Amino acid sequence: MEALVSDYEKTDMGTIQIAPEVIEIIAGLATVEVEGVAGMSGGISSGIAELLGRKNLSKGVKVEVGQREAAIDVSIIVEYGRRITEIASEVQHGVKRSIETMTGLNVVEVNVHVHDVLFKPAEKIEEEDAQLRVR
Repeated sequence: MEALVSDYEKTDMGTIQIAPEVIEIIAGLATVEVEGVAGMSGGISSGIAELLGRKNLSKGVKVEVGQREAAIDVSIIVEYGRRITEIASEVQHGVKRSIETMTGLNVVEVNVHVHDVLFKPAEKIEEEDAQLRVR
């Protein structure tokens, strides 16, 4: 099955087309760069979460791309103890900025879906507590 590409821009030399998968990768990269994002989630229905691996940067990202506009949905996992609304807002701004800068498309919306919270492993917390006591 062939991937759909949008007729993005016609120039004197021809047409520039950007595949939706490219937009998904840009959105995924911009999302995992936000501090407090522990990883991307494939969604509740898939039950699969991808923690900060760079294996599949488009996992947890859905895009709708028109000729001049794009709408983005990202599903994330946040680190425990972080302010979720601030992280989601940073993701929205970062994704919008990255896509608009790299593609010239107007991003009309970025929807952030928080699917999980990642807790630190117990042994790491104990190590950090021990370091604080030994000063």
